[in-house]
Amino acid sequence: MDITHVLCGFSKGLISDIDDLLPARSVLVVEDPYVAAARDVHRRAARHACVAGVVHAPVQNEQDPVGLLRALPRPEHVLAVVPATEYGVVAAATLSEAWGLPGAGGRAAAVMRDKIALRAHADAAGLPQPGWRPANSAEEVLAFRSGHGGRCVLKPANLQASLGVRLLDADDDVALAWKATTEADEPKMRAPRAEPGRFLVEERLFGPEVSVECLVDRGEPLFVNVTEKLLHPGPSPVELGHVVPASLPPGVAEELSRLMRVLIESSGFGSGVLHAEWILVDGVRPHLVECAGRLPGDSIDLLIDLAYGGRIVADLLSVLRTGERPERGPGLRGAAIRFLSARPGVVRAVTGLAESRAADGVHEVELAVEPGASVQELASSWDRIGHVLATGEDGAHAARNAAAAAGLIDVRTS
Repeated sequence: MDITHVLCGFSKGLISDIDDLLPARSVLVVEDPYVAAARDVHRRAARHACVAGVVHAPVQNEQDPVGLLRALPRPEHVLAVVPATEYGVVAAATLSEAWGLPGAGGRAAAVMRDKIALRAHADAAGLPQPGWRPANSAEEVLAFRSGHGGRCVLKPANLQASLGVRLLDADDDVALAWKATTEADEPKMRAPRAEPGRFLVEERLFGPEVSVECLVDRGEPLFVNVTEKLLHPGPSPVELGHVVPASLPPGVAEELSRLMRVLIESSGFGSGVLHAEWILVDGVRPHLVECAGRLPGDSIDLLIDLAYGGRIVADLLSVLRTGERPERGPGLRGAAIRFLSARPGVVRAVTGLAESRAADGVHEVELAVEPGASVQELASSWDRIGHVLATGEDGAHAARNAAAAAGLIDVRTS
């Protein structure tokens, strides 16, 4: 079978989603050799009929596009290049641009992959966002916090899943926070030679948080969804739940759509999916948190499918190849996910799984731990231990169903 699709980075979830959308042996997975070994990518990818093989290339070396192009000749019949992971966004844009295929575009991809670059771009584009500056030391963070009411946010510029993000109040130890942020990493997800860490400190804003998922075809938004978020109240803003569609005050959805258009046009984003996070200051004024140039994680893509019908992954494949534009109708129902956590320690007992799966509206229940497993402190998305996904008549009803079903599960640790 000819290679028609190239995936930059290995994502088990994405490959599972496209297994029934693409022919057997039509997909080539391109991954960094270190990551491929650390994540056992060759064996895991071979389980999927659509995968023809795995090729090693410097996917995560974002400063050397020539090296990537040299390592991966253009497949003769390739139709689309897909960013499968956060660390494959720039590589996908590089390949699609060099091969004359639709994609984000190299300039836009570089902006979306680096939070410092995104902040600078948003300032130039006039997008509302918190005050910020690059941070090179704990002393710079302390000085920034002192000038912003004793509160701030410290974060890495190029990681994902809330890794290393710290919310600091006036009494928090900046030196300890700086150590935690600068040492945060994903040893299995990132190549050791990936670019050195860069960090920024931001004004801390308060208000509900939402994300906007936007399907874009040649710079034109085709579909916009707003997802409501539930955040962990501790110093690490880990997401504990999502609701689709979000319940918003009048005019906020329209303003979010307008701001997304500004971001798309100013960055030159071409084709793909954007996943942008916003804080609604005073509940109504959106301020940009960050934006990713790829499909959303945390099962938001599945929530969108359940709420609106259709398949967002199929729509992405459509806009990444020259073909008919996908069409999406209005929302049909609500969908929500609640993530599971437990007190840190060793799992001693798990109860309530059967009851949870039988609860109203439940679509899916997954738990990744069993007795004897260790539960870590909730410091990033990777520390969550499972989820409950449910539907309902609208977003609020789905959120109640998911919360009720999650409440039936008890993971006891000691």
